[in-house]
Amino acid sequence: MSEASQSATLPSPIAQSGRMFSTSRKVRLGDVTPKGRVRLDAVARYLQDIATDDSLDGNYSEPHSWVVRRTQMWVTAFPTYLDEIALTTWCGALGSHWAERRTQIRCADEVAIETAALWVRVDFKTMKPVPLSKEMTELLSSATSGRKISSRLEIGRNLPDLVSNNATSQDWPIRFSDMDAVGHLNNAAYWEVLEEYLGANSGQRAPLKATVEHHGAVDPGDKVQIVTQNLDGRIILRHVLDDGEVAAVTELILG
Repeated sequence: MSEASQSATLPSPIAQSGRMFSTSRKVRLGDVTPKGRVRLDAVARYLQDIATDDSLDGNYSEPHSWVVRRTQMWVTAFPTYLDEIALTTWCGALGSHWAERRTQIRCADEVAIETAALWVRVDFKTMKPVPLSKEMTELLSSATSGRKISSRLEIGRNLPDLVSNNATSQDWPIRFSDMDAVGHLNNAAYWEVLEEYLGANSGQRAPLKATVEHHGAVDPGDKVQIVTQNLDGRIILRHVLDDGEVAAVTELILG
């Protein structure tokens, strides 16, 4: 997929002005599959890291008071073990209580992965959304070109029930090492389910588009099942809690 054709599907182009933050890193051994390509859960960790680094560098007020609502990845090519990758992040769009963080990952001077993450600002005592301050809005809006974004669910709406479309289900143990400092399942851990699917279904990898959308939290001690369905070329994987509540929806589109 060319950069031109890919960009047409992206929520916003790379910023031409305003606040941007860039860094670089190597793809390490713990980030890759046995064949050496970077895993998507590792990419999700990269996104968390650059978001934190950007927030600290920009002296954001309460830089850690954000939770992710949705993360999308457009993969043109997978970086591999020991590749040097360059990451650039900026705010692609704003809402009243949330912001879209765009991050571009380049490898060998080519765009390998584009991402968009919808982050909601919350009060960590209540976990309820809080409005963006005037200062925060002014800082973040400098790169948006005035774009606005909604927080509505996209892939989690109008899905079939959990037993139709030849659905399969498997237990998914929640490990202590999957939890983060907030006490919930870490964002990157949700992507491990997709990597398990890719590992069990060899074949085409890139290009692909993958999305993880969060509907609720997975807490320590929760029992989780992964329900997988093929919906006319869209692979849907859902984190389903013991009471039937869907905590997250993952969508994979190949090609």
